[in-house]
Amino acid sequence: MGIHDGHRQRLQKRFLQQGIEGFEPINVLELLLFFTHKRCDTNEMAHRLLERFGSFAGVLDAPYNALIEVEGIGPTSATLIKLVQAVAAFYQADRTANCTVITRTSDAGEFFVGRLFGKPNEEVHVLLLDDKNKVLRATKLFEGTVNMAPISIKKVVTEVVATNATGVILAHNHPGGLALPSRNDKQATAQLMQALQLLNVRLVDHIIVAEDSYISLADTGLLAQLAYTR
Repeated sequence: MGIHDGHRQRLQKRFLQQGIEGFEPINVLELLLFFTHKRCDTNEMAHRLLERFGSFAGVLDAPYNALIEVEGIGPTSATLIKLVQAVAAFYQADRTANCTVITRTSDAGEFFVGRLFGKPNEEVHVLLLDDKNKVLRATKLFEGTVNMAPISIKKVVTEVVATNATGVILAHNHPGGLALPSRNDKQATAQLMQALQLLNVRLVDHIIVAEDSYISLADTGLLAQLAYTR
């Protein structure tokens, strides 16, 4: 038995018995790196990753080319780290893949958290609904930078016409930020609401996602306020 085997076994046993809750970021990275480093101590590599990228989330979000610059992190370990990030997002999206009817805000919120979780750049998505709130189409419309994605009213209207939708739920994310609407978010929402009203189509909600949380402009009353003041 190697000098580090006892620590490996204890950490793995703890995970299998208790799950990952209560683990420190350093322990999670150690556990992950066990799969690519069968013998050596992974604690120092985990420390180097956290020192370089600041947090566990920062490690997962780091570009592949930056990961392999860290001592001890070769192509296999970097690929595994990026795979974990991608699998987490895939899992979130798959949980809501069969959502066919939006009956409450949480349906829309969970749907979009599943699709926008872990995305490094702002993205704009829409759900197109019929008059019974059945999902006709879910579409990603745009991808921007880390803090900006434009909302093109023309593209939203094109989707509405193509599906004969009578309701629209708009969503976008704030990577690394808070699920709070900016002034630009409010302005774009009001403009889209006005354009859709000309087509006799409802803007049902605008969901803003930040990691695994979201805010509904409908639930906060802001959607009604924008409709009243525009």
